[in-house]
Order: sequence, then C-alpha cells, then structure tokens
Amino acid sequence: MLREKLKNYTIILASGSPRRQQFFKDLDIDFSIKLKEVEEVYPLELKGREITDYLADLKSKAFTNLSEKDILITSDTIVWLENKALGKPKDAKDAFKMLRSLSGKKHEVITSISIKSKNFQKIISDVTTVSFKEITDNEINYYIENYKPFDKAGAYGIQEWIGFIAIKNLEGSYFNVVGLPVHKLYKELMNL
Repeated sequence: MLREKLKNYTIILASGSPRRQQFFKDLDIDFSIKLKEVEEVYPLELKGREITDYLADLKSKAFTNLSEKDILITSDTIVWLENKALGKPKDAKDAFKMLRSLSGKKHEVITSISIKSKNFQKIISDVTTVSFKEITDNEINYYIENYKPFDKAGAYGIQEWIGFIAIKNLEGSYFNVVGLPVHKLYKELMNL
C-alpha cells in the first residue's frame, strides 16, 4: 500500500540504526540508506521534544542536494528523565550510570522525525512514558556485558533482555521506544 503511494519518490533513510532500517523494510518501503556525519550538539536551553526536533532537523541539513523526487527521513531519540536528556552512553561506566538513574522511575522516550524534500519539510514527534522497576547492579552489569547497549538512547533497548525484566508499564507507542513512531511516519507518508 505505502510502496504504491511512494512509487514516484526516492526515499532516503539517513540512519545507521538497524532497528529503524528494519521498520522501513517491515512497512514495505523501497528506500536507500545514506549517512552523513553530523555532530549531534544542541543548545543547552532546549528541553525534551525541542532537543529531538532540533537534532532531527540538524541531521537533515547535512543533505543539501535533494532532487525533486527525493524524500529524506532523519530522526533522533532521547530518554528524558527528571528534566535531563540521556543520549547514547559513551562507555560501560556511562551506561551503568544511566541505567542506575532509570531504576525504579518513570521516564519519557521522545523521538522526532524530519520528513524533507527539496520544497518542504515537516517534523513530527512522539512521546512514550516508560516505568522501570527497581533493577539491581548485577542485573545492570549483566545487561551491559551481554547486550552492549552503546548505540541506544538511555543505554537500553526495550526489545532486549532488560526490557523483559525491568519495564513494568508503558504509556504510548512501544515502537517509539524501539526508535521510531512508525504509526505517525506511516500517516505522514500516506499524506504526501
């Protein structure tokens, strides 16, 4: 259905995330992957959704030569805990610190998507609230050693072991926590 709708466009996914790439395959979209190095730095006064909107837009600005038929998709996800953004951990120590801070608390997972062509741009976002049970240091260390969550905001993947044992409640889109609010992206692409 979506493939037919997009047949006159070239869809470019600017993401190295295997999870986002899988979502595009599962949506039955013909797409190519193009990556450009972007330093993901944002103004410190930004909060929550402003951060992910800014970074999704920043990533899209690296692509300056879009043709009339190109649709570029960029996105960014953060974990928002107690008025602070948790991005991807630098190392195991940083991952441990992040997971320890999430233990026994609620946080938000915020993802923004930029949909951009030569003549227009739209940024959409989604927020999911996630509640973690108390997790032990042993559980945190086991997860980090076995799953190496260094490419994930907040140092965890909901679809992995830690998600099975630690997440006690979810309000919003599960797929948003995995890395893309697929239902919103589908709607926007169908409306092109």
